Amino acid sequence: MDASLSIEARVSALMAEMTLDEKIAQLGSYWVYEILDGITFSAEKGKQLMQHGIGHITRMGGASNVRPTQSVVLANTIQKFLIENTRLGIPAVIHEECCSGYMAYGATVFPQAIGVASMWEPELVAKMADVIRRQMRSVGAHHALSPVLDIARDARWGRVEETFGEDPYLVARMGVAYICGLQGENLDNGVVAT
Repeated sequence: MDASLSIEARVSALMAEMTLDEKIAQLGSYWVYEILDGITFSAEKGKQLMQHGIGHITRMGGASNVRPTQSVVLANTIQKFLIENTRLGIPAVIHEECCSGYMAYGATVFPQAIGVASMWEPELVAKMADVIRRQMRSVGAHHALSPVLDIARDARWGRVEETFGEDPYLVARMGVAYICGLQGENLDNGVVAT
């Protein structure tokens, strides 16, 4: 594809070239363990499951329990496979959980969001999310499954701990701070917040 074309023109050309199966594959995801043999990428499983590509790889570090250096190798191996073994060579988005820190072996653990919200310090939340961003970027993750911006009004809901609480103003302030910390100054070095 001609790199001198505008992004819009390249997207249009790519969409026109994609088959229906390739478009559907870009909407899907596999948990990393589905394409591994132990802690090693299985090209055989990759060929079987990702012949048309894949949009996301779920929880590279968080669902495999590999060390950060192994996670980087695994991410690079999977991306190389997708680029070299699918017709269009589209790499995947790697997403990870990070409500209380990057949820992976060796990463920093922070309090759950409900506890963080009790500080009422958005600046500290932004600094926390910046640490999470740097740890995720260091292992090749692109997308954070956080923050949760739901307003928790019923304690019986099973995910209250992932929220910043019941106050819309507090949730908004903490959520914006978290997103700014995750995404950084720009997405060249940031992680996309959900």
